[in-house]
Amino acid sequence: MPEITYLEAVRRGMWEEMERDENVFVLGEDIADYGGAFKVTEGFKERFGEERVIDTPISEAAIVGAAAGAAHMGFRPIVEMQFMDFVSCAYDILTNYVATARYRADLSTSIVVRGPVGGYVRGGPFHSQMPEAAFFHTPGLKIVCPATVRDAKGLIKSAVRDADPVLYFEHKFLYRRLKEVISDDEDVLTPIGKARIAREGTDLTIVSWSAMVWKALEAAEELEAEGISAEVLDLRTLIPMDIDSLTESVKKTNRILVLQEDTRTGGIAGEIAARVNELAFEWLDAPIMRVTAEDTPIPFAGQLEDRVLPSTEEVVSAARSLARY
Repeated sequence: MPEITYLEAVRRGMWEEMERDENVFVLGEDIADYGGAFKVTEGFKERFGEERVIDTPISEAAIVGAAAGAAHMGFRPIVEMQFMDFVSCAYDILTNYVATARYRADLSTSIVVRGPVGGYVRGGPFHSQMPEAAFFHTPGLKIVCPATVRDAKGLIKSAVRDADPVLYFEHKFLYRRLKEVISDDEDVLTPIGKARIAREGTDLTIVSWSAMVWKALEAAEELEAEGISAEVLDLRTLIPMDIDSLTESVKKTNRILVLQEDTRTGGIAGEIAARVNELAFEWLDAPIMRVTAEDTPIPFAGQLEDRVLPSTEEVVSAARSLARY
């Protein structure tokens, strides 16, 4: 069986859900005739027709609003954001309306809002952001951040079937770089809210999500050569967060480093540190450490982007200090 890319895994997951359930449809900018900015929906219009593959105006608020109305009527819309940086334009309707609709009025809100996030692609400040923290504070939303090809497929399928609105952040750096063999006959379903141990270890835990999981794994390889055994925990989803797996890993290794691509101030790494302090403080043999992006917009210049975003070398250095604390 041939390997498929991370991008193709997202595509196949959506395709399979549209085949399975006629109430699933997709909408977004240039997704029908053009197939999307990254060609995730290429061929969808030809297979499913223009009533289920809908090109929209350039208005993120209107797109999500239309999806919300459709969800209330029993449909399961998948919204594509051409770049997730611009999901901020739909912040109000997502946080004030969609996230509260089930609680306020028992309205169906089975909506997936998906699109590319992240840096390392020289995309500059408007096409390289990780907007996770902006929505992390909002009850009623789920946030999914797959790091592998299998999870890219399994989590998009689970997100489509979920009763809650899901923000599905797919990292554009991984789109065509990751490949994995997945059988067409295999119904991959990754549970939302369950972390995975990407690498076993005993001396410290590196917890991360999305593309940073691969930085953590690279760092763990280098640390192993120094005699330091690092466990890598891939959260997969930020809301709901698998706190049990997080605390179990800390109790095992007694040290934790949180790695996030987003900026440091107000980031999810700080929340993880607080949870560990509350729930597993007595198992810690060293302070909790964070490796994050600098508190600055993402530069266009490659050398500056490399300086601002977390590097494998930074993770190795921080983990080395933590292990020897």
